[in-house]
Amino acid sequence: MNHCMLEVLVKKAPTVRFTQDNKTPLAEIEVEFDSLRADDPPYAIKVVGWGKLAEELQNTVQVNSKLVIEGRLRMNTIPRKDGTKEKQAEFTLSRIHPFSSKTAISSIPSQNQSNLEKDSANSSNNEGLKWDSSPLVPDTDDIPF
Repeated sequence: MNHCMLEVLVKKAPTVRFTQDNKTPLAEIEVEFDSLRADDPPYAIKVVGWGKLAEELQNTVQVNSKLVIEGRLRMNTIPRKDGTKEKQAEFTLSRIHPFSSKTAISSIPSQNQSNLEKDSANSSNNEGLKWDSSPLVPDTDDIPF
């Protein structure tokens, strides 16, 4: 099954167009997300939303908004002017979640919410803590077996 969730930053405002046959709205935005390695630049990807999601993109999403998006990832082959072909990733949207820390806390049951708030208050005092984003598999050419 192909289902992805990405935390993204909107780089270009939504553009909306309609299909010819049944006038279904189609919106496209360009977003970027962080790479796994600190020295790599962020990745940019085109996000496509159909129907009500296209309308939601048009009405609520702005440049520099942070979102969590859900959907399907696919690769398109696009011909270049020089005759070669280029592969580009495209994300077909199924859900949009505005990104905020309050949203994340409010979705947790109330009995655990006070513990989470205490933990987050304690972790704000620990300035040395960082997320380890190193790859799960070492980046070597050696075969491990």
